[in-house]
Amino acid sequence: MQASDLLRYSCQIALPGFGEASQKRLQQARVLVVGAGGLGCPAAQYLAAAGIGTLGIADFDTVSLGNLHRQVLFTPAEVGQNKARVACDKLQHQNPGIKLVPHELKVTSANVLALLQDYDVVLDGTDNFDTKYLLNDACVLAGKPLVYGAIYQFEGQVAVWNVPVEAGKRSPNYRDVFPEVDASQVPNCAEGGVIPTLAGMIGCMQANEVLKLVTGAGEPLVGKLLLLDALTMQSRIIKVGKVSNVTIDILPETEEVPLISVPELKQGIAKGLYELVDVRRDEERKAFHIGGKHVPLDRLGKEVEQLQTNKPLVFYCASGKRSGEAVKNIRKQLPGLQVYSLEGGIKAWKEQQV
Repeated sequence: MQASDLLRYSCQIALPGFGEASQKRLQQARVLVVGAGGLGCPAAQYLAAAGIGTLGIADFDTVSLGNLHRQVLFTPAEVGQNKARVACDKLQHQNPGIKLVPHELKVTSANVLALLQDYDVVLDGTDNFDTKYLLNDACVLAGKPLVYGAIYQFEGQVAVWNVPVEAGKRSPNYRDVFPEVDASQVPNCAEGGVIPTLAGMIGCMQANEVLKLVTGAGEPLVGKLLLLDALTMQSRIIKVGKVSNVTIDILPETEEVPLISVPELKQGIAKGLYELVDVRRDEERKAFHIGGKHVPLDRLGKEVEQLQTNKPLVFYCASGKRSGEAVKNIRKQLPGLQVYSLEGGIKAWKEQQV
C-alpha cells in the first residue's frame, strides 16, 4: 500500500480489527450503485471516500431542480445533465485513486445481467418498484449480494439481500418480505414527499452495509430489515429469517412505456392533437392541473369507458410514475388506443416554466 493511501485512509485503518488488510479488500472491491438519486448520492460519496477500488454508477436520468434538496452531489449548474456522468466526474475529483464507471442507461431485463457481471456487490438506490424487483431478481440469478434501501416521507428501510449462508443456500431477498406490491397505489417521493435528511441517513446506512460486507466487519443486516422513523429517530430491526424461501427462475419483463416530453405535448395541445387524462388524487387536481379529464389511477379500471376517443391519450401525474402505470393498464384493456405518459409529470411541466 502506498504511503499516500496510508495517510488518506489512516483513520479507518486505525479501527480495531480493520487494518491494512481490510483497506486492501476495499481497494479490490467492485461495487455498483444503481440510481444516483437521494440514496445513491450519499452512498456513492462515502464509498468513494472510503476507497472502494471500482465504483460503478448507473442512471439514465438527468438532474432536475426538484432533485437538489436531497441529491446532494448536484448543483443548479448541472440541471439537464446525466446523473451518472456528473456523479462520476465529481467523485473522481474527490478520490483520484479509485476507478469510477458511469453507466448512462436505463436498467431493463435486457441489460441488467450484463451490467451486474463486473461487480461484487450491488447497492439499490432506485425509486420505483419495477426496478427494485428487477434488480432483486437479477442479483438472485447472478449470485450477487444486494444492499437495499427505500425512503418515503419520514420513514426509511435498509436490508442486505441474497448473501451466501449455509450449504449453498442464500439469505432472504426482497421477494421474501414483499412478494409483490401494487406500485400504482404507492406514491414515490415526488408525489408523497420526503424529508431530505432521511435520504442521507438511509444512503449512508447502505454504504455502511457495503463496507461491512466487503471487509467482513461487524454484522451486516442479512436476514433482517431495519426500519427508521426520522421524526422520532426510533428504529427497529425485524428478523426476516435465515434462508430464502422463494424461487426465482426468470427475470420480470421490462415493459417500455411510450413517453411524451413537455415541449412535444405543448406543441400537440396547441394543434389539438391529444386528449389529456389526469390520474392524480382529487386534492392534487384541485391544487394545480393542466387540463383534460380527471380519472384517478385507482378508479381507472372502472371508468375506462370515459377514455374512448379518436385522439391519442396523454396521461399525467406528479412525476410520471402513476401515469406510466396508467399507460400499462390501458394498453391491456384498450390495446388499439394510442397512449403516452407525460415524461417527468407535473414536476417537469412546472420546471420548464421557470
